[in-house]
Amino acid sequence: MSSVIGIDLGTTNCAVAHRDIDAASTGVTIPIPQLTSPGTLENRALLPSFLYLPQSSEFPEGTLALPWRPDGAIITGEFARTHGVKVPTRLVGSAKSWLSYSGVERSAKILPWGAPPEVARVSPVEASAEYLKHIAGALQHAHANYSEVILTVPASFDAAARELTIEAAHAAQLKNVTLLEEPQAALYAWLEKTGDSFRKQVELGDVILVVDVGGGTTDLSLIRVTEENGDLQLTRMAVGDHILLGATTWT
Repeated sequence: MSSVIGIDLGTTNCAVAHRDIDAASTGVTIPIPQLTSPGTLENRALLPSFLYLPQSSEFPEGTLALPWRPDGAIITGEFARTHGVKVPTRLVGSAKSWLSYSGVERSAKILPWGAPPEVARVSPVEASAEYLKHIAGALQHAHANYSEVILTVPASFDAAARELTIEAAHAAQLKNVTLLEEPQAALYAWLEKTGDSFRKQVELGDVILVVDVGGGTTDLSLIRVTEENGDLQLTRMAVGDHILLGATTWT
């Protein structure tokens, strides 16, 4: 039986779901184990998209170890977020927004932004890869089998941001990765929920506005209802061009 892992690589949180393609059931979300304090590993529904770069002797030895990563060199997720508030110069956040920002060298080690020289930095690509490495390690630890990975990205991601996202996925040793635009994923979810009855809710020529309001970005797509061989089709006609929440123009 073939199965797919879906990963929402979010600006603020990451989520993971699993579905058996040959089964009639819908996908189910997968809890993500992560540190919530030194030495405490807990399952959470979401993986906060934060990295904390600890000092060499900041925590007792072994308390940052994960079952799939014993070195504890980087903290990812809930504890990274809560502890990083106390030491913001070692906290990496909003890597996804940096990944889409052409005003910087996105493969350069620039994060945490404004950190003092003694703090080792990572690039937006490396930060994204760390989130995906955490997820991949958790899946491997849980012996989750899958044949394909669907990784969502904003519709407004340019070609460079998409390629860098694939680069991050490869660095996490994820294979058979397909990128899916987030508004398109939301539309697919609606279609699955409504089934064939969606044809009763739209007419030829209608335009559907899909709005994805995330923790750090707003993503919009316009979908036109078209016809092909007498059957209704949904065709994307425009996407929002944005960097951060509230900064949106149409292209």
